Amino acid sequence: MTRASKPDHGVVRRPVDAPHWCPVSSQSPISARVVLLCGPSGSGKSLLAARSGLPVLRLDDFYKEGDDPTLPLVAGSSDIDWDHPGSWDALAALAAIDRLCRTGRTPVPLYDISLSARTGEGSVDIGTAPLFIAEGIFAAEIVTRCRELGVLADALCLSRGPATTFRRRFLRDLKEGRKSVPFLLRRGWRLMRQERSIIARQTALGAYACDRDEALERLAAAAVDGRAATGTTAPA
Repeated sequence: MTRASKPDHGVVRRPVDAPHWCPVSSQSPISARVVLLCGPSGSGKSLLAARSGLPVLRLDDFYKEGDDPTLPLVAGSSDIDWDHPGSWDALAALAAIDRLCRTGRTPVPLYDISLSARTGEGSVDIGTAPLFIAEGIFAAEIVTRCRELGVLADALCLSRGPATTFRRRFLRDLKEGRKSVPFLLRRGWRLMRQERSIIARQTALGAYACDRDEALERLAAAAVDGRAATGTTAPA
């Protein structure tokens, strides 16, 4: 996948010289909160986030690189398990969320899924927005920590059903050339069989399972609450 394959709302595509992923002091005041948006791969998280009109932090950019020796493998195969939380840098993602909530800006890696590698750096700037979305299949992994930091507005798990998700995921990944066709088929079949357990895990971690329409309603309510908390008004 190239960076152009996902919406770029809120992303500044240029190098930055800010410190790498270091947590912001807990003494810094919170000026924004985050909605964590998870769900199986292909469930429509990116499209929903773009439709919301809110700034977006793409958690897929915090994948580990393909040569990282800590990457997990799919049981019984030599395939890297990119759907396992161990393939993702949760601490770096959490630090970026915390920084956005306290300063409105954070450096982010630019990650190319087709290469399984970081290709540079960019930044996300939410300005004075009181709410933003952090979306990705591992978002539920940091629900508890975001709540402890006092930055969580809501956590949503998007679901469309295994068959629909399988079709959308395969067509998207094939179009974007994310991985080889055999890999995509193996992964897609495995994820379709595991979808119910994936959703069960994410809800157990604190995400609320919902469809697209209910998710949009909850996002709208969180945005109203965020504006009320900060004294800002809705855009004209």
